[in-house]
Amino acid sequence: MPSTDAAQVPVREARSKGADFARTPEFEWLARAGLVARGVIYAIVGVLAIQVAFGSGGKTTSQQGALAEISRQTAGEALLVLMAVGLAGYSIWRLLRAALGHGPEASDDTKERIAGLASGIAYGILCVTTISILVGSGGGSGGSPDKATGGVLDWPAGQVLVIIAGIVLFVVAGEQAYKGLTRKFLEQSKTERMSKGTEKAFTVLGVVGHLSRTVVFGLIGYFLINAAVDYKPKESVGLDGALSALAQASYGPVLLGIVAAGLIAFGAYSMADARYRRV
Repeated sequence: MPSTDAAQVPVREARSKGADFARTPEFEWLARAGLVARGVIYAIVGVLAIQVAFGSGGKTTSQQGALAEISRQTAGEALLVLMAVGLAGYSIWRLLRAALGHGPEASDDTKERIAGLASGIAYGILCVTTISILVGSGGGSGGSPDKATGGVLDWPAGQVLVIIAGIVLFVVAGEQAYKGLTRKFLEQSKTERMSKGTEKAFTVLGVVGHLSRTVVFGLIGYFLINAAVDYKPKESVGLDGALSALAQASYGPVLLGIVAAGLIAFGAYSMADARYRRV
């Protein structure tokens, strides 16, 4: 019977190879390309929401919808290829950081590793969505959140699972608010390489962007919990539904415009972060 040490050899070798890959220039470029891709998606979502707020005939959309919007542009297929590469890079970077607990320039605590795992999976799904759009098997929305939630509600303990998902999103919203208000996100950036003007602009974009994501994640969490408690899956929504709900509220267009501008700011922050992030 093999010893415990012998059984752990493949694991140690895999971690060693992963650590070696994380130190390569190619991996760094993949990570930074991923941050740009994330920024582009948020900027498109924000721009479309701004159009709704000002009544110019647009409609709110999700991250998957933003990818579909890219596909409709001139040279859309080429842009989607670049987005797929970037999203794959971002996903791999987050997953590898979650596994290793560090990169060539920074280390993560347990909470950050868990967040990295969730983020890596989410953006991996977006990468698959991008590829499916490229090959013609994907539409725009990447599936209905209502139907997905409705399906989970029919599982054993489904209501509990959906409520837990909503609570998790509230926690994520709180974390985004904490990062924005305390400017903790600056700890992950090479502010020493910025001029005073660049650092000021970068900080403003980061604060506004993180607070806008707080609102969006909080709304999605609320709708999920509400759908589970009342067993109304049609009331559960994703990013597009949360933005639509803002538009329908009192002073909705104003609120939607503010949040949409914040999402654009987060997109710009993410693109700037691609240059200054400690990967």
